[in-house]
Amino acid sequence: MHATVTRVTERILKRSDTLRKAYLARCETMRSQGPQRGSLSCSNLAHGFAACGPDDKQRIRLEESANLAIVSAYNDMLSAHKPLEHFPDTIRDAARAMGCTAQFAGGVPAMCDGVTQGTEGMELSLFSRDTIARATAIALSHNMFDAAICLGVCDKIVPGLLIGALSFGHLPFILVPAGPMASGLPNKEKARIRELYAQGKIGREALLEAESQAYHGEGTCTFYGTANSNQMLMEAMGLHVPGSAFVPPNTPLRTALTIAATERACRITALGRDYTPISKVVNEKSLVNAIVTLLATGGSTNHSIHWIAIARAAGFIIDWQDFAELSAVTPSLTRIYPNGQADVNHFRAAGGTGFVIRELIGAGLLHNDVATVWGNGLTHYTREPLLKDEQLSWQNAPVDSADTSVLQTAEHPFQAEGGLRLLTGNLGRSVIKTSAVDEAHWTIEAPAKIFDDQSSLKTAFDKGELERDFVAVVRYQGPSANGMPELHKLTPYLGILQDKGFKVALVTDGRMSGASGKVPAAIHLYPEAQAQGDIAKLRDGDIICLDAKDGSLNHRVDDGEWAKRSCEPNTATSSAEAFGRELFMSERAGASTPETGAISFGWEVDNAAGR
Repeated sequence: MHATVTRVTERILKRSDTLRKAYLARCETMRSQGPQRGSLSCSNLAHGFAACGPDDKQRIRLEESANLAIVSAYNDMLSAHKPLEHFPDTIRDAARAMGCTAQFAGGVPAMCDGVTQGTEGMELSLFSRDTIARATAIALSHNMFDAAICLGVCDKIVPGLLIGALSFGHLPFILVPAGPMASGLPNKEKARIRELYAQGKIGREALLEAESQAYHGEGTCTFYGTANSNQMLMEAMGLHVPGSAFVPPNTPLRTALTIAATERACRITALGRDYTPISKVVNEKSLVNAIVTLLATGGSTNHSIHWIAIARAAGFIIDWQDFAELSAVTPSLTRIYPNGQADVNHFRAAGGTGFVIRELIGAGLLHNDVATVWGNGLTHYTREPLLKDEQLSWQNAPVDSADTSVLQTAEHPFQAEGGLRLLTGNLGRSVIKTSAVDEAHWTIEAPAKIFDDQSSLKTAFDKGELERDFVAVVRYQGPSANGMPELHKLTPYLGILQDKGFKVALVTDGRMSGASGKVPAAIHLYPEAQAQGDIAKLRDGDIICLDAKDGSLNHRVDDGEWAKRSCEPNTATSSAEAFGRELFMSERAGASTPETGAISFGWEVDNAAGR
């Protein structure tokens, strides 16, 4: 193993010792009760299988075969989740063929950041993760199940499902995705048309036509944002059927993988010899594996928040220093949009998840000695699935990349390090994704231009007030202020100004999304403005220095002048009490910092985290 990976892993384990032991003790208490439905009263159990057919009722009563919970994020508005519509029938049939049963335990909400970007709904996005976690726990609360299959794909949904699953850590869980849609309008062309619209050179109809060509059918959006990063990390953590992340929906291979997930879930319950609870799969090694894989593939910045929350649910404390140290030794192996022009379908064709995981294991950057839902060892995930004579089998991932402009080896990477850096300084702590930013733009020193919402920046752009070097400071966008929405709508405007030759950057206590692009952006800054962070003391014209090379973010205001300042109030005119936002007031008020996962559960974060 690489010395840095070993050091960070050991540090996480030591830092988390008390919390992890307490978590495992809870899991053991739950496990020791045996099949949960065995402790139910006759009335409780009768309610639990009342709607089942006679054969399923008899199997559940005997308690000798597994009963699987199905928890699904299905809805038919979102392309990524529409294919999940018929998965429960497939799972129930596959379970019966194994002599087991499966019941649809509950649904969880699934919102789409692509639909809500720039709207009031985006302010519900981050805390939808915690709502999904709670909904997952409610679905499993009936004590009827020996294992669970979770169906979900997108941004907050997989982290939410995983956090909820970890609250039932004595049970095995397998995550089952739906797969990406077919490739549509090339990403470069999509970005070009968005910038033309932002410049007023084309109208809404032309923009809508281009967007409809990009997002055009069932399946996950094909760029490498948070949704597809989720799927990559599920492979790296051993929570998928191997190689299932990017198999297209509505294909025989996808159906075969769903059947395989069901069969495996039946085999790894406490009723059999291969008991593999999720508390065993999710440990310090698998969490580090997820972070390294995220960094090697230029994945979503959102996971510098979500994977901290997931870790906490399993009794571990990780922080941005862990991310930064791992990033410094993790080579960049992929060029998938926004870090390149290819999409995930092209990535899969070039070698896919199995290629990446094999390369990282070979470089000593992933722990191979881990438990997975498919058996011991991450090597299972260096293979790719195929159908041969209508039978599911696996073969080794290709040794050579089929397209070296998309996928490279650890020996000849695109960059020597991963795509995420920690920034610290007199404005606080934040992260920056550098993998899509040209190194010429990693350092900028320029006057601040202050905004308290996204729309104000757009207004200034439309008026021609931003035709100069500047650092856009968009504040009051943190978890406590408005739920920390993504600010992806700013990307075209800042990109246009950078293309004109101006030095521009973004500093914000909000999020930027899995599609963070070519403009340097210090994001997730805290202390946030709502918590009287120093970002709220900045004024127009203050010199800001963002330096991704040395990991610093500072203002250049004289100390005497700074000491006289107070925090400026939020001038945004939008209300937090409409479009459902009023229902999340307690989540905003109780949210932890981004570096502790922006958690709204009220978990106490151990002082060892240093935050």
